[in-house]
Amino acid sequence: MDANSIDKSKLPSRHVTEGPERAPHRSYLYAMGLTSQQIHQPLIGVATAWNEAAPCNISLQRQAQAVKKGVAANHGTPREFATITVTDGIAMGHAGMKSSLASRDVIADSVELTMRGHSYDAMVVMAGCDKSLPGMMMSMIRLNVPSIFIYGGSILPGRYKGRDIVVQDLFEAVGLHSVGKMDDVTLDEMERVACPSAGSCGGQYTANTMAMVAEAIGLALPYSCGAPAPYEIRDAFCSAAGEQVMELLKQNLRPRDIVSRKAFENAAMTVAATGGSTNAALHLPAMAHEAGIEFDLFDVGEIFRKTPYIGDLKPGGRYVAKDLFEAGGIPLVMKALLDGGFLHGDCMTVTGKTVAENLANVKWNEEQDVVRATSNPISPTGGVVSLSGNLAPDGAIVKVAGLKNLRFVGPARVFDDEEACFACVDKRDYKEGEVLVIRYEGPKGGPGMREMLSTTAALYGQGMGDKVALITDGRFSGATRGFCIGHVGPEAAVGGPIALVEDGDMITLDATTGEISVDVSEEEFARRRASWKPRETEYPTGAIWKYAQQVGTARKGAVTHPGGVAEKHCYADI
Repeated sequence: MDANSIDKSKLPSRHVTEGPERAPHRSYLYAMGLTSQQIHQPLIGVATAWNEAAPCNISLQRQAQAVKKGVAANHGTPREFATITVTDGIAMGHAGMKSSLASRDVIADSVELTMRGHSYDAMVVMAGCDKSLPGMMMSMIRLNVPSIFIYGGSILPGRYKGRDIVVQDLFEAVGLHSVGKMDDVTLDEMERVACPSAGSCGGQYTANTMAMVAEAIGLALPYSCGAPAPYEIRDAFCSAAGEQVMELLKQNLRPRDIVSRKAFENAAMTVAATGGSTNAALHLPAMAHEAGIEFDLFDVGEIFRKTPYIGDLKPGGRYVAKDLFEAGGIPLVMKALLDGGFLHGDCMTVTGKTVAENLANVKWNEEQDVVRATSNPISPTGGVVSLSGNLAPDGAIVKVAGLKNLRFVGPARVFDDEEACFACVDKRDYKEGEVLVIRYEGPKGGPGMREMLSTTAALYGQGMGDKVALITDGRFSGATRGFCIGHVGPEAAVGGPIALVEDGDMITLDATTGEISVDVSEEEFARRRASWKPRETEYPTGAIWKYAQQVGTARKGAVTHPGGVAEKHCYADI
């Protein structure tokens, strides 16, 4: 394909590069060393979430160079730009986590503004840490220019005293240390070896969950989201993505031609099948919102309920992303689901082929035990389930992968923020059988819907992971395990039932029946509601305040704008 085979008169970059009136604009491009031929080729945005905050993102700048070579090889002109990332492992357990979910929408917004401002024709987006993956995919769907997603890849597992360890082990080690079951020297030794390379956290936590979503939904090339960050094959995937985005531009194959309702169902199936992060129940509705597709927490939960759990991955299982890639990658999971009659094989993907066509030559690997066939699942129901009841009329979500008991009944122990609960756990000032309730941590109330890994990991480290339950209108990390229920809605900040719970109220949680209820009558709820008052935010200005004013419910993805349903024109068609 050459540049002349694409008609620039219908592409956004014509507003910058074509005609005598654009001489001033072209002068800026000449100033950066572009040739006349490069200026008049399609301009391709290469958006990366590179930064020096964490190993998740550190390799993206290098990988972007391979993408740019692929674009140039197929007669496009790559234009690299960066956006922010908030890395959850660094933000965890303190006020920094209030920035995490808000960053997802800032990422999507900033990519949109860069693309609109410079009139780029297509894009390859590159992400590493948790919120940057859905943020980048949201921008793809919103802009609807031909696009491909690239994941920076997972980290390699560390080794300590002859066994693999991951960052989850460090968070749980804090709990062991707090009760005297681990000394300072051991903790120090573990923290030095747990994260031995570039890449995102290695288990089926949020980053790897959303990377699996990217392949399953059709926005990433097959196998590209499974290869660990240090593997040199990543450069080949990046180069191939750069070349393929030019083919998508030629075919005018866009993200909304790919992300149908059935494609979202495919994505949800892979999350459930691998015991993925509960955060997918937040990000999938947000991505669907960009396309004007209704797909809320209950829709996600229904898919979760019907999908068998077949991927033996951490935190509920034994293996990490590196092991899955070497066993056959994400296509192996998808092949198992397709052969089992679950996946929709007719969905289009960025290869220009359907899911079934992509998987036609994938052979089942009998020599591995990372992924099972659907006829022999770890459990017949997915690793993540949704709940509802009088404590959560707008739903809630729990990861059941690895849980021994799927029902819990106990008295409430109420905390109005994560810090208060963590202090209680750290001092072991709680009782076996209690349901710890952390509220005012929702999208508006937090603000920012913080993750609670520090608290849940400390409980697990203390040996109490299956002896207490925890519910919140906030979120849990993909590394969380134990009976931990998040996304309880409506949230406390808007007067949801969780705001009215009192110490001692009996709470019933049942992941088999989908129940989350509290033994409080409607009359008693009405009495308590009459004296309830909204809390004043500690963030009356700045980005966190702005987010709280705009954000919607967790049930619909905690989105901050009206979405595709309100669209009057699409950027790709300007």
